[in-house]
Amino acid sequence: MGVTDRPQGRLTYRLRHLDEWLVGWAWASIVANVGLVVTGGVVRLTGSGLGCPTWPRCTEESFTPHGAYSINSAIEFGNRLLTWVLVAIAIATFIAAWQSRRRDLRAIALLIALGIPAQAAIGGITVLTDLNPWVVSLHLLVSMAIVGLAVLFRHRIDRPAPAVPPRGALVWLAWSAFAAAWAVLYVGTVVTGAGPHAGDADAPRNGLDPLQWSQVHADLVFLLIGLTIGLLLAVIATGQPRRTRSAVVVLLVVELSQGLIGFVQYFTDLPIVLVGFHMLGAGLTSAAVTWALLQVREPDRS
Repeated sequence: MGVTDRPQGRLTYRLRHLDEWLVGWAWASIVANVGLVVTGGVVRLTGSGLGCPTWPRCTEESFTPHGAYSINSAIEFGNRLLTWVLVAIAIATFIAAWQSRRRDLRAIALLIALGIPAQAAIGGITVLTDLNPWVVSLHLLVSMAIVGLAVLFRHRIDRPAPAVPPRGALVWLAWSAFAAAWAVLYVGTVVTGAGPHAGDADAPRNGLDPLQWSQVHADLVFLLIGLTIGLLLAVIATGQPRRTRSAVVVLLVVELSQGLIGFVQYFTDLPIVLVGFHMLGAGLTSAAVTWALLQVREPDRS
């Protein structure tokens, strides 16, 4: 009996150890990609968007900014270096997912891994187009999508995808909140493209009216908060598990915090510190709304 149990025990220990690694790399991916959103915001808010005026080199002569060193070039170059950290995390995550022999984890890890070079390429295009606001917008939205994928990867480690996709009014309400959140994130990039923090003094703006688009953005935020409150009430009324309720509560707290920061920064002429926290909140919004959707679709009833 002891001989028979040993291989089984070793396999159980190996799988548990692998799951721990997968969880660790999933969290590393979430944190690093939210960090990229924040550092990208620092680049823009400090006017360092063209601190490295070309791509993939920093200058025409070098990949590093030592030839024309300044605080702006150091900030932009530091943001570029973070890409290599993301590459390392993405590769390690994919290797761990491959060892798990689970196709769903492999597929998500592959998407995350492909998203990093895609981000680098879009970042290069933003520099080569002198920080075109629509390209900058795409650059940010791809980061948000990767954050969401990383949250999905973390969820799938414990909960493989169901054979039949869950349906029902509660799930549709969660999807509505998810769609509203992405509308808020997108319109937020449009407002940014019309505003004063362009990333460089000579960078173009999108030509839209900041006041009008700020109002559209605020209206969508109210819609999102309303849908999330409705989702929370529905989750409580239908007796969903505590973890599901917690996910929706976290989402609501993130939204209210973002809304408060947004209103304060608007009425105080967009101070850099508050805009930076708003960028952090945008990354957290992508993570929180993905988590809430997954918890509503696939509640843990164990």
